Amino acid sequence: MDMEHELHALRIQLAEKSKYSLQLQKELALSRKGDKSTPHLFEIDGTEALGSYLRIYPCSDSAPDLSICTIQWYRSTPEGGKKELISGATKYVYAPEPFDVGRILQADISTEEQTITVSTSTPIDPAAGLGNYVEALVRRHDTEFTVVVIQMNGVDQPSQSIHVLHIGKMRIKLRKGKTTMAKEYYSNTMQLCGIRGGGNAAAQAVYWQANIGLSFILAFESERERNAAIMLARRFAFDCNIMLAGPDDRSAIGA
Repeated sequence: MDMEHELHALRIQLAEKSKYSLQLQKELALSRKGDKSTPHLFEIDGTEALGSYLRIYPCSDSAPDLSICTIQWYRSTPEGGKKELISGATKYVYAPEPFDVGRILQADISTEEQTITVSTSTPIDPAAGLGNYVEALVRRHDTEFTVVVIQMNGVDQPSQSIHVLHIGKMRIKLRKGKTTMAKEYYSNTMQLCGIRGGGNAAAQAVYWQANIGLSFILAFESERERNAAIMLARRFAFDCNIMLAGPDDRSAIGA
């Protein structure tokens, strides 16, 4: 009987220790998020894949107004590696681009009192069939995409006229009719990435810096065309020993 009592007491002690251990693990997980006191003020809404856009929204009446918050988006590896700042992604909306595939996206929402971090629940998925589509385009010498110029050198363009973006093996060219707006070989000064901010159309738009002093925001006919154009240009640029990315992305490409 004494042995049975001792075993029973030992089981109780082990159960209490296990319960305490679980509680510590939960507290540790909350503290790692940096959001222990207010873990559910904001969430990220949207399909976590190419071709969509993600939106931060408040999910509590006590959440601060987003209009008074400072927002910064980051990308990181699923294993929890170092966060890589996405330069210019400072809006409550962000449209994933091909470089984000396989990464976790996070956003820091800061006020004077606190910083709240939200993240996607899974890594960003590639768009179905996009890879095969791009491989088919790679076999061409030059691919044309129909675009509209939204901005040039940061200035809104009132005209909604159609332009053609040529992505070739050695260079990118933008023309309107027979007039060439820009024609540049791939170089270390060229930048190309998904637009980092804006509304629902962000998933169809890109930022292209043809060279220092000449930049455009271009809107494509669809999300698929936008992402295919980015992937195709990066593929051709890589063949020219150029890492084509967005502002401040070059150090992250090698990660």
